[in-house]
Formats: sequence, structure tokens, C-alpha cells
Amino acid sequence: MTQVHGSQAPGNQNQSLRSRVAGAPISWGVCEVPNWGHQLEADRVLAEMRTLGLAATEFGPVGFLEEEPAAKAEQLASYGMKAVGGFLPVLLHDAAHDPLPEVDAFIDGCLASGAGVVVLAAFTGVDGYDARPVLDDEGWATMLANLDRITDRAEARGVIACVHPHVGTMVETGEETERVLAGSRVGLCVDTGHLMVGGADPVALTARHPDRVVHVHLKDVDGSLAAKVIDGSLSFGEAVRAGMFRPLGDGDVDIAAMVRTLEGAGYQGWYVLEQDVMLDAPPVDEGPVADVRKSLDYLVQVAP
Repeated sequence: MTQVHGSQAPGNQNQSLRSRVAGAPISWGVCEVPNWGHQLEADRVLAEMRTLGLAATEFGPVGFLEEEPAAKAEQLASYGMKAVGGFLPVLLHDAAHDPLPEVDAFIDGCLASGAGVVVLAAFTGVDGYDARPVLDDEGWATMLANLDRITDRAEARGVIACVHPHVGTMVETGEETERVLAGSRVGLCVDTGHLMVGGADPVALTARHPDRVVHVHLKDVDGSLAAKVIDGSLSFGEAVRAGMFRPLGDGDVDIAAMVRTLEGAGYQGWYVLEQDVMLDAPPVDEGPVADVRKSLDYLVQVAP
């Protein structure tokens, strides 16, 4: 089967960059990790997304939006929004576990709500992102084979599957990402923040593999805090709480170069504004929307 690449993303051909910018609940502190922080209600998050002019969002964690797909689509439509797809942590390296049933269930929800992207995270088997096992060759072979199976199933059902290199998962570093790209057909979700915290240069990696990029999560990074995560002196969760992820233009990722690289390669997929934050309490001021607005303004400014 032929892999669907970013320049062929369903429903996105020939659209301007601004029309391909989506939101993500994690930018409002809404996360699947237990004890992550205060969780804002969907009504507030969706209303603020729409105020910013965002026309689409990723799903967010289970329980954030309505569970039943048709109700989820109706909920989003009531705010003038649609679904992009979402983040699916799934166990891929265990030969005794078949990930396809949960992937199929997720695709069912995507199709019923008009979403087109399944963003896979290679789940470690343990909640949270502060520790992970080391895979042997057998585990790698199992994971790569499962990624190909999922890629084929997604394409057959009319959606796109991509792997999201993510701190605290089985695909975290630049080297691991390269191994996935060399050993499987799965598309790539470039997350500028997680790749940098994983020790990779996200712009250089994208430039090497522009044809594999099918989805993009944009966030900026405080490089000094990222270095502490890399050397082990700070946990990922502690670094996020300290503000490691920044609005676009406020950190050490060359976001402008990233966007130029993608657009120059003909990328026509989504740019998801996804600045991971933790909230200790309900915001007493404007809250997270201020950072998302700043990121959106920056992205539009640097767009080719």
C-alpha cells in the first residue's frame, strides 16, 4: 500500500497555512497523565479556541469531550469547530499484545466525527513520562511490525497514522525516530518540543525526511530546562511544571525555519499549537489562552 504523506493529507490540499492551524487541549493544561494538574472544562477550552479563530482541535484525553462520536462531533460543531484527530498511547512492543483492536476503536471515533489523523505514542506500559524500559531487538521488531500493520489498517479505512516521538515513550530520541523511519512505513508526527527534549534537532530531522511528515505539533522550548531533562537532573514532569515549553518565538527552537522547511516541501497537513502546560489551580487571570494567542500570532507572522 502507498503511504499517505503530508502533502496528500485528506481535506487539506491547497489550503493556506492559517486554515491548517488547530488547537490542542494540552495547551490549556488538559492531559491524560494522572495528577498532571488542574483540568479545565471543555466548554471553556473550546470557547477560547474559537475566540482565537481556530477551526479545529485534537480530541484531548478520554473524558474531555463527549465520549460517543456523534455527540463529540455535535459538541465541536456547537462551537463552530471540527476534529483533527488525536493522541493515542498504545502498547506496540509486546508480542503478546495486539494493538489493532484499540486502534480500530479509535479510528471508529475519528470517522464518526470527521477526524483524519491517528497520532500514535509508543506506550511503555507504565503511566507517566518520567521513566521507560529499554527495548531489545525482539521488542523493536515487534514495534516496527505493529507500526506497519497500523499504517496499512489506517490507510485502508481512510485515515492517516503517524508515530509521535515523545519523551517517556519507546520512541523518544532522534536516533530512535530514525530507526522507526528506516524500519517501517509509518508517517511521522513532528513535535518540535519533544524531539528537542529527546536530544534531536527537529528542523534537521524534518529536512531529512520531509516526505514522511504527515502531522505537526508546534511548541517552543526553553533549552536550558530541556538540557536538564536530557542529563537526568530534572524529570520531564518537573520541567514542564517549570515552564520548559514556551509560546512560539519565546524559546530555542527555530520555528520559522521549521515552517519554511515544511511549506517548501509541499506540506499541506495540520499545524497543531500544542504547548504542554500544567495548571496548579484554576486561572485567576486570562490563563493559557494568552500563550496560545501569542503562538498563533507568531506562526502567522513567520509563515511563508
